[in-house]
Amino acid sequence: MNILIIPDKFKGSLAASEVISAISNGIQKVMPNANLHSVMSSDGGDGFLNAVAENLDCEVVTTDTVDPLGRRIRADYLLNRADHVAYIELAKSSGLELLQVHELSVMKTSTYGTGLQIRDAISKGATSIYVGLGGSATNDGGTGIALALGYQFLDGLENDLDSNGENLSKIRAIKKKEVVQDLNNISFYAVNDVDNPLFGAKGAAHIYARQKGANDSEIDALDEGLRNLDGIVQGNLGKNVAQSPGAGAAGGTAYGLQAFLNAEFVSGIDFMLNLAHVEELLQTKKIDYIITGEGKFDNQTLHGKLINGVVDLGKNHGVPVIVVCGQSEVATEKLASLHITEVLEISDASKPLEYNMENAAALTEKAVLTFFENLTET
Repeated sequence: MNILIIPDKFKGSLAASEVISAISNGIQKVMPNANLHSVMSSDGGDGFLNAVAENLDCEVVTTDTVDPLGRRIRADYLLNRADHVAYIELAKSSGLELLQVHELSVMKTSTYGTGLQIRDAISKGATSIYVGLGGSATNDGGTGIALALGYQFLDGLENDLDSNGENLSKIRAIKKKEVVQDLNNISFYAVNDVDNPLFGAKGAAHIYARQKGANDSEIDALDEGLRNLDGIVQGNLGKNVAQSPGAGAAGGTAYGLQAFLNAEFVSGIDFMLNLAHVEELLQTKKIDYIITGEGKFDNQTLHGKLINGVVDLGKNHGVPVIVVCGQSEVATEKLASLHITEVLEISDASKPLEYNMENAAALTEKAVLTFFENLTET
């Protein structure tokens, strides 16, 4: 039997690599001769660099930068010198993972650290730069990245403004001074799998800012700030991209990459599946099952996230898909139309959440083992 394993992480519990290991262990205990093919994947968020490193031969570059609050740190990115391509994960310098809960302050945070990483990659010869979006602690519309690469944001008195959420509403002009080589010679790609616009009810602030520490009044202020930024960008740069699907990703960073750097939006799941040559695998091997999964399987999962891409892959190739998850909120009657053969919920309902999260690997292994035991007995 040939089985393809492409899971997401179980947030707060297991990395994608650990999910792969648990699923593999469960299968091999029942079918030790099964051929297992696994893909470390990412929708452009947390784990983006790990997924790229699994599929490409890249150098790890560690550079001086700053965290979302401007404190000095060192962070990694990947560089393929032969092809002049850099891969940067936004969360490494502008992510929630760098802040304690009491430090969350989306009005003050900035993507400037990610801009410094991009600048370093350009100085090392990168001419194509992929930025994996997700896990950001920011809502600055990508102005931090732009500031690091030579843009100036000015208030009504032509004073320079720092790049952060609270200053978005103060911007009255945008200017550009070159601090690196001509950015027109650099190709930028924003890798993500959300479809939110920059502002509005489904925009960056209203959908994502609360988890970054914003209260109701701050969310409204951030949304107005993003509207203001877009107005100035349209007037000064002639770019009208705020309503592009995905512009609101990572607090509007996707918008900033497109408005300031002419970035192309790239689907995270499509990017990773192409990188791993999954289509080629499906065409050359008789794959019996595709197994995917994440911590919580809900309706949001089915709108642009990694699992949605994997389900589509199974549907297109006629391969049954199994979803492993902590909990499922997707109605059973909906599964058949989605081409999902089985959903394996690993949670032990008799135990508290903490137990299930701490023992997620063992529970995943057990659920997969039980499924394939039952399969081989029928």
